[in-house]
Amino acid sequence: MDQLAEIISSNEDKIRAEWIRDMAKTVQRSDLISKVELDEQCRTLLAAVVSAVKTSEPTEISSDGWTETREFLQSIAASRARQGFSLVEVATFVLSLKRPLFSVIQKTLASDQPKMSDALWAATELLDRLALVTTEAHMTAKEEMILRQQQEILELSTPVVKLWDGILALPIIGTLDSARTQVVMENLLQTVVATNSKFAIIDITGVPTVDTLVAQHLLKTITAARLMGAECIISGVRPQIAQTIVHLGINLEDVITKAKLSDAFALALSRSGRTVTRLATAPVSPISGLFAKREE
Repeated sequence: MDQLAEIISSNEDKIRAEWIRDMAKTVQRSDLISKVELDEQCRTLLAAVVSAVKTSEPTEISSDGWTETREFLQSIAASRARQGFSLVEVATFVLSLKRPLFSVIQKTLASDQPKMSDALWAATELLDRLALVTTEAHMTAKEEMILRQQQEILELSTPVVKLWDGILALPIIGTLDSARTQVVMENLLQTVVATNSKFAIIDITGVPTVDTLVAQHLLKTITAARLMGAECIISGVRPQIAQTIVHLGINLEDVITKAKLSDAFALALSRSGRTVTRLATAPVSPISGLFAKREE
């Protein structure tokens, strides 16, 4: 609509000034965005809208003519999602343009009520659709952030610890599901290769229950580690878990299990040709010797 484009273009500075002033009263987050940056975003968006309205209908924002505007709004929404803006604040960035734009349209077309009504309706549809584009982009960015954070939490919750040269430990806390099993397997295999380890202890002391599905996930991890040349030992098998495994008929005959992590570690040391011995007399530190002399 050439008329709407002409109105915005002719009153761009006034619209932008009132737009920023309105946002300053409502949702302008000076702690997250500077006034200079906000002014530049408003200027760029208005210019993109003017260019698009001249070549495409306001209701057809999915057309090629609106590509620049859509991409700019999507980039703003994603950036503000990362900065910490809420969904309402991001949507209001576009919707707060209504009042200054409507005010200019009413003053410009005051003598022609039909044209003013058409322009106001076109502007309403346009800004509502642009706000939806911004909202959708913000939600998509938030979902990506949440998924990335969940992945990072999964990786942090399944650390692979090097106990000794060639011996790794993988303490598991919480329930094993398919997604977490994949992370566990990848972390374990990568560490096995990086450290050239021959033994991996999977400690399930922190696993609340072991059902058929959890057992299958454990067996998959053990099989994958064996293919990489590492022998796995499961530790932390409590009496309740042992009873559950027997009751469910889960076959762990080919898997070495131990009740304690220390027992599994001792077995791994033994199989790697090492032993742990207790010193006949423990060395006395200078501090403990000093206290002994004072007591005398």
